Amino acid sequence: MKKSRGIVSLILTVVVIAVLGYAGWQGFGPTHTGSARNIKLGLDLAGGVSITYQTVEENPSSEDMADTVYKLQQRVSQYSTEASVYQEGNNRIAIEIPGVNDANVILEELGQPGTLEFQDPSGNVVLEGTDIADAQAGAQQTSTTGATEYVVQLTMTDDGAEKFAQATEENVGQQISIIYDGEVISSPVVQQAIEDGQAVINGMSSYEEAESLASYIRIGGLSLELQELRSNVVGAQLGGEAIRTSLLAGTIGLAIVCVFMCFVYLLPGLASSLALLIYTGLVILLLNAFDITLTLPGIAGIILSIGMAVDANVIIFARVKEEISAGISVRSALKNGFHKALSAIVDGNVTTLIAAVVLGIMGTGSVRGFAQTLALGVIVSMFTALVITRIIIFSFYAVGIRDKKFYAKVKKAREPIPFLKHKKVFFTISIAAILIGFVAMGIQSARGNGALNYSMEFMGGTSTTVEFNEDYTIEELESQVVPVVEEATGETGVQTQKVQDSNQVIIKTQTLDLTQREALNTALEENFGVAEENITSENISSTVSSEMRRDAIVSVLVASVFMLLYIWFRFKDIRFAASAILALLNDVLFVLTFYAVARVSVGNTFIACMLTIVGYSINATIVIFDRIREELRVQKKNESLEVLVNRSITETLTRSIYTNLTTFIMVAVLFILGVSSIREFAGPLMVGVAGGTYSSICVTGALWYVLRTRFGKKDAPAVKGKKKK
Repeated sequence: MKKSRGIVSLILTVVVIAVLGYAGWQGFGPTHTGSARNIKLGLDLAGGVSITYQTVEENPSSEDMADTVYKLQQRVSQYSTEASVYQEGNNRIAIEIPGVNDANVILEELGQPGTLEFQDPSGNVVLEGTDIADAQAGAQQTSTTGATEYVVQLTMTDDGAEKFAQATEENVGQQISIIYDGEVISSPVVQQAIEDGQAVINGMSSYEEAESLASYIRIGGLSLELQELRSNVVGAQLGGEAIRTSLLAGTIGLAIVCVFMCFVYLLPGLASSLALLIYTGLVILLLNAFDITLTLPGIAGIILSIGMAVDANVIIFARVKEEISAGISVRSALKNGFHKALSAIVDGNVTTLIAAVVLGIMGTGSVRGFAQTLALGVIVSMFTALVITRIIIFSFYAVGIRDKKFYAKVKKAREPIPFLKHKKVFFTISIAAILIGFVAMGIQSARGNGALNYSMEFMGGTSTTVEFNEDYTIEELESQVVPVVEEATGETGVQTQKVQDSNQVIIKTQTLDLTQREALNTALEENFGVAEENITSENISSTVSSEMRRDAIVSVLVASVFMLLYIWFRFKDIRFAASAILALLNDVLFVLTFYAVARVSVGNTFIACMLTIVGYSINATIVIFDRIREELRVQKKNESLEVLVNRSITETLTRSIYTNLTTFIMVAVLFILGVSSIREFAGPLMVGVAGGTYSSICVTGALWYVLRTRFGKKDAPAVKGKKKK
């Protein structure tokens, strides 16, 4: 790169940072497009619409209620991945959709849940709403004129596909009427027998008409007929203070990380800090562009991803430092550093991205929301590390900053630490930590307290609607009302929601018995003068249904399989893949032990925390495996595999410590400054980062070594390739 190009590149870097900073802070135009304030926030931060349905049937079965809740959850996810659906009482279902404030629009788009039937010309019911898996509006080109026509694409269940195949075969050329609550809403003509469970209804005059029909079909596929009971616009569960402290924590954490990088890696650290600022601005911009809804744990996840984004830069500049310490020129050291770090960065991020894609496709609710932010963070961090950081650091070199002292503190190579000598001790510590967790869960379960401290998101609870005599702000509810509720009921983790344009407040707690309800009513009357007739209570089911938990577990297992296959493909050795998955399982169970022993509340943040550990752990493991793979290519005939593995772990030791330290700093600041729900997320993550550091250094390489020596030839290289330059 010429000096003039270097100057231009550095000027452009400053301009880009300034533009992204302005966009993130202020945005463009009257709607503040691209700004942080324009990001769609979840129900806990910005409020939204709350709709309550009641079943037409007086005593529906628990199976039908559970099925209806699950299907409604899938329906409302089109508005937000953070939308929640839960049972209220015996025959009511509540829906909460964040980021919107017009209940009428949602009700109109969602449709009035009712009965749906497909009838042949003789009036026989050939298909019911429950036989339809999905209905989506779309557009296609006609085969004759090429004009655009609007259609509804139907997907049947397995049973529905069989019924529809028979019905269409018997009624080719005739109409099959779609009847919703006794009214014909469409009468498409059967053009041919349809046997694959995929059908298209054409003839719509506009996309809006097609979407309206698709909505009726989707909502009519419920197990129960529902009628609207009430709808409200509710305020945020947490006040503006929660957002302010989280953003402050992110800013402080980012500043500390940047100072740390500059101190440790000198000029390359400055380059990575500038790239990190660009990364942060791009993430904010893309959150706007993709209309992703963020809850408070989501914001914590984004702030955490800033710490994780440092990882790629640490890998690169640790390599640069090694090259300079070996006596290579600065320019060659920079080129070699990026080249040698490439495989570890790509493999680590692609593995994590695979997990994000699987979770996004198979997961529901907060799992899908997490997958979106994870995928976004991975892609942007790879781009900034491999492109932006490279441009900046070579620009510094081009303008004349070429002295080695600006790029690395030259140190002699460290003698390999004999990690494998103590592998039995390391394995024992890991197994003991995991066993402690299972023992703690067993003891708590035997005492009737539950294996884990499940929150109302998992166990359900009580929703109490209170008509206060005055209008309280969110901050006043947190400081005045919540302490009274906690003292009266003896329960913690109380959530409050304001109902817009009224003095009503919805208070959610863990399930209260009759004594606790009476105590709460008395406390509200004595402290706030609330009349008993202005207090109503209903038990509510968990917002994280058993189906959603099942989907989360299945999606994580499938993601693990795909990660295993990718690692096997890239490293050409199933033992790398197997030990990576075992190390990942070790980290997850280690955090589970913390939840069991410390009795930290297990709610929505639990899922986000565990998924974060999965993504973070696999990335750290890949770096060590990449170094082992590289060393195997140049392994000397007289060198033992144990020495090779020890050297690989030692050479990546600095990277492992620095990366985990920067991430730990980000999470620690969140824990110190954040509100209680943020601390519930940050605390276990701090433990997870510490446990991940231990496992990546002490367990991962040792696991591979054991598998290699027990199930393969000791001295044969596992990977063949060119010698290291």
